[in-house]
Amino acid sequence: MRILFWVPYPKEGQSNRFRVEQYLPYLDAEGIGYSLRPFVSSEFYRILYQPGRFLSKVYFFIKSSLRRIIDLFSISKYDLIFVHREAFPFGPPFFEILSSRLFNKPLIYDFDDAIFLEERSEANRAISFLKNPGKIARIISFSERVIVGNDYLKEYAQRFNKNITVIPTPVDKEKYKQLNSSKKDRIVVGWIGSHSTAEYLLELKDVFQKLKKENPDIVIRLIGAEKYREQLPLTECRAWKLEDEIIELSSFDIGLMPMPDNPWTRGKCAFKLLLYMSMGIPAVCSPVEMNKEIIKDGENGFLASSPEEWLEKIQFLINSLDLRRKIGFEGRKTAEKKYDLRLWAPVFIEVLKEAVKGEG
Repeated sequence: MRILFWVPYPKEGQSNRFRVEQYLPYLDAEGIGYSLRPFVSSEFYRILYQPGRFLSKVYFFIKSSLRRIIDLFSISKYDLIFVHREAFPFGPPFFEILSSRLFNKPLIYDFDDAIFLEERSEANRAISFLKNPGKIARIISFSERVIVGNDYLKEYAQRFNKNITVIPTPVDKEKYKQLNSSKKDRIVVGWIGSHSTAEYLLELKDVFQKLKKENPDIVIRLIGAEKYREQLPLTECRAWKLEDEIIELSSFDIGLMPMPDNPWTRGKCAFKLLLYMSMGIPAVCSPVEMNKEIIKDGENGFLASSPEEWLEKIQFLINSLDLRRKIGFEGRKTAEKKYDLRLWAPVFIEVLKEAVKGEG
């Protein structure tokens, strides 16, 4: 069996890195051949979400589009087409339709966000009219199998296809685990994420200021939020780098995951939370959709609905090393028991095999 994976981003993109790429060693072990074809190159990704840079983006877009067209000339050698999110960023599902209808290849469609909603990137708002949210429903409707990251997304997908499998975005517990570190003098309250979720930190601006006033020695470290450095004074904002991800996470004593409750965030698959938990970092998060499924408040993490709750629960953890250890330990147990990569890799592979056989 040979599979063509069409993914939107290079390895720097978290979504396909954890929804597709971390399964590839398991495909190797099964003797399953594959080709991984991102639309966006690493060079393109570095400027993609920056405001402006229009001519550079046009150049890279044309180059990426030509690569995707070239993929069609080799599609006959594959037994299965796997599309994560979309094969092409604009217009109708041209490549998905060609592979499924013209080349008669079974298609698996995977998505882990509510991408059937309107375009949300402020950086590329000017070209949002080219996006086609309605195409998600079309792709789902003619896919052999559909994989989604949570039950909220499943509820949407079931309107168009009955062959839906929920596979949460799992964490490799052997890779994401607490590194040995010497005793620290300063407690680090941390957040890690991307440009698209960094804006949620603004709702904690007053909380951060009060925390620093009460605990002047703590560090509030925000990885991937450098854009908001001026709006979030008293915090340490750093750029996210793939090679530093685990080291940065290991510096956290407390992990944060704030976000509003709306149709877009309900599609989130709580992966940031699972990263914290896998690494034994006690977490405080907003009680939105999947977060509420994972966290038992006060047992394996904390849920916070208001600025007062955020302040109170972060302060609980700052005050007690024993509580941090207890919550971190229970969080790690939850991640290992329900969300470890080794539990979900066989499910992922079985869906691939069933799609090739035409089993629904």
